[in-house]
Amino acid sequence: MKITTLLLLLLTLMEGSGVCQGPVGDTARPKSRTLKEVTVTGHVLPVERKRDKVIVNVEASVTNTGSTVLEVLERSPGVTVDRNGGISLNGKAGVLVMIDDKPTYLSGDDLNNLLSSMNSAQVARIELIANPTAKYDAAGSAGIINIKTKKSKSNGLNGSVTGSFGQGIYPKTNNSLVLNYRRGRVNAFLNYSFNDTKYLTNLYAYRQYFDANRDVSAVLQQPSYFSGTVMNNTVKAGVDYTLSASTTIGMAVTGTDIHRMGHNTATANWLRADGQVDSAILTQSRPENRFRNGAINWNGRQVLAKNAELTADVDYLHYRMRLEQDFDNRLLDSGGYEQVYRNDIPTTIDIFSAKADATVGLGSDLTLTTGFKTSSSHTDNAATYQDWLNQQWIKDETLSNHFVYRENIQAVYGALEGKVRRWSYQGGVRYEYTRYTAHQTGNSTQRDSLVSRNYGSFFPSGYLSYKLDTMNSLTLTVGRRVDRPVFQTLNPFLFVINKYTYETGNPYLLPQYTWNFELSHQYGNLLTTGISLARVSNYFSQIFLSDTSKTILYYTQGNVGRVYNLGLSMSLNVSPARWWSMALTAVMNHKQLRGFNGNEYTSTITQLSANINNQLSIGRGYAGEVSAFYTTRARNDIQELLYPTGQASVGVAKTVLKKKGTIKVSYRDIFYTNAMEGLTSFPDASEYFKIKRDSRVLTVAFTFRFGKSQKATSHADGASEEKERVQNG
Repeated sequence: MKITTLLLLLLTLMEGSGVCQGPVGDTARPKSRTLKEVTVTGHVLPVERKRDKVIVNVEASVTNTGSTVLEVLERSPGVTVDRNGGISLNGKAGVLVMIDDKPTYLSGDDLNNLLSSMNSAQVARIELIANPTAKYDAAGSAGIINIKTKKSKSNGLNGSVTGSFGQGIYPKTNNSLVLNYRRGRVNAFLNYSFNDTKYLTNLYAYRQYFDANRDVSAVLQQPSYFSGTVMNNTVKAGVDYTLSASTTIGMAVTGTDIHRMGHNTATANWLRADGQVDSAILTQSRPENRFRNGAINWNGRQVLAKNAELTADVDYLHYRMRLEQDFDNRLLDSGGYEQVYRNDIPTTIDIFSAKADATVGLGSDLTLTTGFKTSSSHTDNAATYQDWLNQQWIKDETLSNHFVYRENIQAVYGALEGKVRRWSYQGGVRYEYTRYTAHQTGNSTQRDSLVSRNYGSFFPSGYLSYKLDTMNSLTLTVGRRVDRPVFQTLNPFLFVINKYTYETGNPYLLPQYTWNFELSHQYGNLLTTGISLARVSNYFSQIFLSDTSKTILYYTQGNVGRVYNLGLSMSLNVSPARWWSMALTAVMNHKQLRGFNGNEYTSTITQLSANINNQLSIGRGYAGEVSAFYTTRARNDIQELLYPTGQASVGVAKTVLKKKGTIKVSYRDIFYTNAMEGLTSFPDASEYFKIKRDSRVLTVAFTFRFGKSQKATSHADGASEEKERVQNG
């Protein structure tokens, strides 16, 4: 009730204030009241569909105000995020995440931490590319998510500044600055963001252990509470210089500093058959996580002829991450015990990549694109565990380890794109050769281990499109892609999650390969439908193992078999009234997962993901939004079933200060329904879990824009997909 009252009060103040009076009808309206194709002039739709991608225009959606990039992705069409930070696109796991055409080289928790601390006010749009061409890295069986940050493209000095404050259970603030200066041959830009967030996560887990007859032998109930703060500073700056009408060179630097401090409390209750507590262990931990990244890019573009050009990029990236965590386990009994230990896990990653691309026109309707790329990475991860014994810290050699990973990938590709009457087509092939070594050094209790592997493969891709008439077209797309194991999933050391749950890597994990097929029909910008089929071989899934003698569960990954995924999709853009435009997207998947993990597994599921976005022209310069998403029961791993989830959000925006400023108010997850809930099946146990976060948030934001609106140029660098696969143990 208090939040609703505050929202109504803010709207009243915005309308009654003199500075908030703006011209009527700032949001353009379609001309017809009937359900016709949406045609909007001067207003950007929240979701746009192109032949090769879906574009999410972040700033066009009021409910994205004050949110993180991860929260925007969770509400994007066809995108889902699991409890381990894994991102799926159109019901398929394995996505290559890029920022400004540059892979993040992160995965799992590290990618989750980066996106959950990245301010959506920095982002102009998000591109969802389900079937990338041969020009892109072959990584990402489900496709590519490309996050495009804002770049002001005007002469002189111009830009924008945004500040926001959100209140959920805890407060949050996200702030950003975008600057661009262009004069003559020089174009310079600077983006800076600062976020300060207090977070919380409630996790409830109910674990049952079974004997040989599948009768319950023990029950472990684990309510946990995680809270803390996250501070993020990110800066990106660069300059482009035009040497001549045919030659441009540029350089860009990026820096990120994320500091996360937490305080976690968990209770492990062992229950008797009657449900009463037999014994309880209280665990308190204080994690401190530091994530730092620096990157530099050099790029150039040379026009060789009227219909030919050459581009080149060289990138160097450095990551330095450190996780320090103290654990205190106490048996809550008069004769109980106390166990104290700590870990220190520093990780450094160095990545170098270089690529060149050439485009040549072979006629008025035929284009050849070709290029090559080389990349190398080096990961150094040292984990030290210590126990507090006899008033001193003693190193635990059974958990401590040192892991070094080196990888090289070489790639070449070629593609043709053309048009013949009503037919348009694109076809290409990419070859990638991978060589890596994974070395875990030994100690007094663990043997030294070294795993190396070399492999290469071809990745064809393309589309064939036929235009039936001015409104209707049919398109068939085909592509083969790969998911390589993220670096740390190859590390066989044990990572302690809590007293009864460990995570370990698998040095023998192999890459998985996916064939994607899709046939789609598009009726203008009104309706798009499609049917797709994906076949995944060498499918690697999260595997859950149990040690009943120690009542410990282990999380790892392994190649377990194959996945068949049949999908149906629909996207509809309509205007039920002059003041109302609506976008609806639905994706249905039927999955069959076949594998072996001690026993033969076959899991099937039919799941649905739906998004709806309503844009409202309220009048007197106001724009409103009502949006929601819902996902039915779903499955990404053979042994884990996810329960339904969703959320609804509302927002309103008002231009002020002669359209130089915008005030936005949003209320996300208004019914507090966005939970992550599911059931995990182990060989000798099962675990129900439910995760709730601070997702119901009221946010107020103000953006001020300055400068002119004449377009300038910008450049995005070309590092490759290795960054997608970093994980800091």
